[in-house]
Amino acid sequence: MSIAVDLNRCQGYAQCAFLAPEIFTMHGDEALLYDPDPDDAHREKLAQAAAACPVQAILVDAVDEPAEAMPGAR
Repeated sequence: MSIAVDLNRCQGYAQCAFLAPEIFTMHGDEALLYDPDPDDAHREKLAQAAAACPVQAILVDAVDEPAEAMPGAR
C-alpha cells in the first residue's frame, strides 16, 4: 500500500492526523509529515482519513511503479 499527499492542495486541517496518527503528523500549524508506505494493518484508518480530508489531498495507492519496471512494458 502506498499513499501520496498533494501538499499544494493540503490546507492543514489535520483531520488525517487525528484519524490516523500512525501515518500522519502535523509539524507546527501547517506542515504535514506522513509515511508514504504505511503498513497494511492501517488500511481502514487510512481510508477514513482520506475520506475525511476536506480538500481530498490524500491519494491512496497513487504511487505507481515506473513503466519500464512493469512486466510486458516496452
